[in-house]
Amino acid sequence: MGFDARQFRDALGCFPTGIAVMTAGSEETSHIGITVNSFTSVSLDPPLVLWCIDRRSRRYPHFAQAPGFTVSILASGHKAVSSRLAGQGEHSLDGIALVPTELGPPGLADSLAIFECARESVQDAGDHAILIGRVLRFARHDGAGAPLVYFRGHYGALAQGEPPEGVSGRRTTDSD
Repeated sequence: MGFDARQFRDALGCFPTGIAVMTAGSEETSHIGITVNSFTSVSLDPPLVLWCIDRRSRRYPHFAQAPGFTVSILASGHKAVSSRLAGQGEHSLDGIALVPTELGPPGLADSLAIFECARESVQDAGDHAILIGRVLRFARHDGAGAPLVYFRGHYGALAQGEPPEGVSGRRTTDSD
């Protein structure tokens, strides 16, 4: 029995993910963006995050060689921006509402959170690379709305609200 890559991808799609846009570049090279759903935290001390990019992407060299990148966690109102930066070809940030950062690559306006990261390392992993960034600065925007999510090949949004009664929202571990 062979391994069916399409069925594997469909099975992975059963895991709902948030959507982020990564930006990189400088004023000399212009800023570019890419939509990802592979963003996650790695470590609190030091503060590290990671995301993955296809090494065959034309955007790969820009991100792999950049000294850093900015992560914008998308709100439900960012669907059009996410779709635009997810596709082949279009990667310019022209016409997208942006906010400046100290690092250089801008964040997307009205994002739920923005992380400015220095490149920590780039690791090969099959047909993708794992980019690990050290978070230098971050901002959280509580009034930005619900997150944009991706599930089974479609965009969606989570309802905002308070945790159910009796749930504090605090994660516990065995060491607590």
